[in-house]
Amino acid sequence: MNYIGSKHKLGEFIKATVKDVVGEDLSQMVFCDLFAGTGSVARNFKTSVKSVIANDVEYYSYVLLKNYIENHQNLDAGDFLAELIELKGKPGFIFEEYSENGKADRLYFSEANGKKIDAVRQQIENWNLNKNIGENQYFFLLSSLLESADKVANTASVYSAFLKEIKLSAQKELQLKPAKFELTEHSHQVFQRDANQLIKEIEGDILYLDPPYNARQYGANYHILNTIAKYDTFVPKGKTGLRDYYRSNYCSRREVEKSFQVLLENANFKYIFFSYNNEGFMPSEEIKKIMSRFGNYDLVTRNYQRFKADKTENRNHTANNTIEFLHILEKK
Repeated sequence: MNYIGSKHKLGEFIKATVKDVVGEDLSQMVFCDLFAGTGSVARNFKTSVKSVIANDVEYYSYVLLKNYIENHQNLDAGDFLAELIELKGKPGFIFEEYSENGKADRLYFSEANGKKIDAVRQQIENWNLNKNIGENQYFFLLSSLLESADKVANTASVYSAFLKEIKLSAQKELQLKPAKFELTEHSHQVFQRDANQLIKEIEGDILYLDPPYNARQYGANYHILNTIAKYDTFVPKGKTGLRDYYRSNYCSRREVEKSFQVLLENANFKYIFFSYNNEGFMPSEEIKKIMSRFGNYDLVTRNYQRFKADKTENRNHTANNTIEFLHILEKK
């Protein structure tokens, strides 16, 4: 999934840095990804640690994490997935409000894909309500739909706006692919909570922090994924069909430093790794100042190519590099 702030490209850098600080053997460690997003970092550590705690306040992220992190044993869902693949599309909320030829005239999906999303989503919910599937199967099937729908979305990778015409990749028929997860011996925990509240109730060994860096609110940029995941009733707002969404203090220049300091104060973890970049609200010197109050501080950096809009569109794709700062705290 294309995702603002995704650390997929930086996964090995982050893991290698953690091992340099903590030690090569992480097998008895509890690792927490407190702002987990699509779970790329948590997934990278899942098979190396004793257990993972993953959290994100957005419901679509929670769905993905429930599958990719909390699901850890073999799952009997192949027949259900096969049935969903064969479903014929039918008009529903996604078609009418967010698809080509729907009543709202929003072009997030082609007509066929909008109807397919509705048919699949309704069937998953029907199975769930009638107890035909368990919780693990429910989140596996729902994650599979979210991932597959994202691949045919008619956007420049985020859902803050749709394109004026259906692009080639969005014209392709939605292919429902399984959202595969790693098997592990130990279980894991997933939450959908405000990070500054949850941190008071959990503990572990390694805490990884990757909050929003600037004013972009994830609930607005990925509202369609929340709508598919929740499949609830509401009146979409404005041209883009926004829903009400959570607003993070980490997206506020006025609130971010205070929230960050409070989070560190309440963190019951020995090792804390904080991802930030040179485009964020908090300058590195201020982060160093705040983290140093709680223990031994260090910093490593890495240049990488920043997230860009969908490359299939005729847009400016200058290869701007971003400097990723991985701030390190060994808490006393």
